[in-house]
Amino acid sequence: MRKQEKKLDRDFFTADGLTLARKLLGKIIVHETSYGKIRAVITETEAYMGVEDKGAHTYGGKRTDRTEPMFHIGGTSYVYLIYGMYSCMNIAASVEDTPQAVLIRMVCPADEESEHIMLRLRMEQQEARRKRKAQRAAKECGQPEDMPVRSDEAQESKRTAAAMKNLKRNLADGPGRLCVAMYITKADNDIDMVESDTFYVTEGIAVKPEDIREGKRINIDYAEEAADYLWRFTISV
Repeated sequence: MRKQEKKLDRDFFTADGLTLARKLLGKIIVHETSYGKIRAVITETEAYMGVEDKGAHTYGGKRTDRTEPMFHIGGTSYVYLIYGMYSCMNIAASVEDTPQAVLIRMVCPADEESEHIMLRLRMEQQEARRKRKAQRAAKECGQPEDMPVRSDEAQESKRTAAAMKNLKRNLADGPGRLCVAMYITKADNDIDMVESDTFYVTEGIAVKPEDIREGKRINIDYAEEAADYLWRFTISV
């Protein structure tokens, strides 16, 4: 895969949400972080078409502090939390006050260095989750929460290897995992990705129309007939 570094301009993002969701496939999100530069190829998107889309946060023209970035010019980031803990990364489409957006559902590392950083971030998340689980178990047993956990080195090595293998298979295959792997947080909300030098989208790999698969959007059963729209788009790389 030959990857170019040309940054995408405003005209690219001011297409409607459905058009942008297709156009973003194969493009590369770049995020400059304290861990290093992370570059990832977009492989799955979902379109959310604003005031007439029952699956969109802005259905009916709903405009709140949370949804405000969707009303901004195409190319603006929209990062929100689900379940109070997982970030989801979107990019506003169209022109100002037309609240459409594209959810970035899945990416894959664009280079080896990015893969190493993404794996590290996911491993840190897994380790933090494991520690919290151990602390809860210790508390339920009446033990000090900060009691060190003894582990067999061989077993620990096997566990780490198995975890790494699993993470490589599922590195950024969902909005929450994607944001962990790319270190995208609420601090990255409402960023103009056309003007930003640390969070932006570049050209990537060529995608043919016949290579794009369509499907229903995920986890929007509340959206009635809109839940059946084939507004999720996926490629394989």
